[in-house]
Amino acid sequence: MFQCPNCHVFLRRAQTKAGVFWFCSSCSGRSATIALLRRHIERETVNALWNHARATGLPRARSCPSCGNRMAEVQISTASPNTRIDVCTRCQFVWFDPREYETLPKQQQHDSFLKSLPPEARERIAMLEVEAIQKAADSNRDHSGPAETWHYIPALLGLPIEQEPGSLSPIPWATWSLAAAIAVFSITALTDLEPVIQRFGLIPSDPLRLGGLTLATSFFLHGGLFHLLSNLYFLLIFGDNVEQALGRWKFLLLVALATLSGEVAHIVGSGGADVPCVGASGGIAGILTFYAFAFPHARMGLFLRWGVLLKWVSASAHTLFFVWFLMQGFGVWLQLTGLSNVSYLAHLGGVAAGIIFWAAQDRCSPMRMPPLRHD
Repeated sequence: MFQCPNCHVFLRRAQTKAGVFWFCSSCSGRSATIALLRRHIERETVNALWNHARATGLPRARSCPSCGNRMAEVQISTASPNTRIDVCTRCQFVWFDPREYETLPKQQQHDSFLKSLPPEARERIAMLEVEAIQKAADSNRDHSGPAETWHYIPALLGLPIEQEPGSLSPIPWATWSLAAAIAVFSITALTDLEPVIQRFGLIPSDPLRLGGLTLATSFFLHGGLFHLLSNLYFLLIFGDNVEQALGRWKFLLLVALATLSGEVAHIVGSGGADVPCVGASGGIAGILTFYAFAFPHARMGLFLRWGVLLKWVSASAHTLFFVWFLMQGFGVWLQLTGLSNVSYLAHLGGVAAGIIFWAAQDRCSPMRMPPLRHD
């Protein structure tokens, strides 16, 4: 799903005569790719738009609907004097505020050769153009390592880095507050950890202990400092974007449902074990899942280890989520055979809740579509 940079609601896909556009049903803005614009906007205008976007020193305030990168504000001579079009130089998405698209000059005639081709051939040519632009963008990305020095710390620990995150508005108070509460409770418990976990951890053989309170308290406790820090990292890196997309209360509802779903999966798969389980991983797995589906083109970077060698790799959030999901499936086998004390079942329970929540959010989004005028 793509997100409106103005209203932060999910965009709706629309197939038009000009091609595929993404519309905001709230502000009537729209988004399209450079490849699509080249097919029906004057070539000189599109080239000027793209070349100006890659210049340095331009304002970059809004986040790209596709990847979250900050877009360049471009003013071109062929458009209205006050028109500033937002262009993402990473994934070639262009955002148009209401009535901006209409100011661009359209092509007066189409290439006669292309018009003579059958629809399948024209569609294939368009797809090749999109692929060529995407490959050019990939070649321009920096694959040498993290952009900021502090990113090396989580990257060397095997954690993914969110590359060039966009600006967030409003402040993600729910994410920060939740992280603070987890940190306070977990650090306090570390002074006398074993008795606290025995009392407030989730025990599969008795899940309703303390009146069901352990279903909540186990979320705020962690088995060690690294367990705590890794969960806080994922919560803070991805939770803010998900909170921005959903709003504060829906975000907290997602966390609660993913946590409960993960706990149910752990209880069912543990066969009545009496070993307590703690950690926020189920709820955070729901956040990661929603992020991967809501921002599939967001770029993530991480170090891959080849013996003693490290290679910096950049991939989309959707791709990394798929790899992580396969790893969780293998982890479930380790858990069920007693080779791991990590509850991978809780992770997959959170994944299921995240997918259901994303699907429900997408279905419940407003279906109104502003009319498209194509000259």
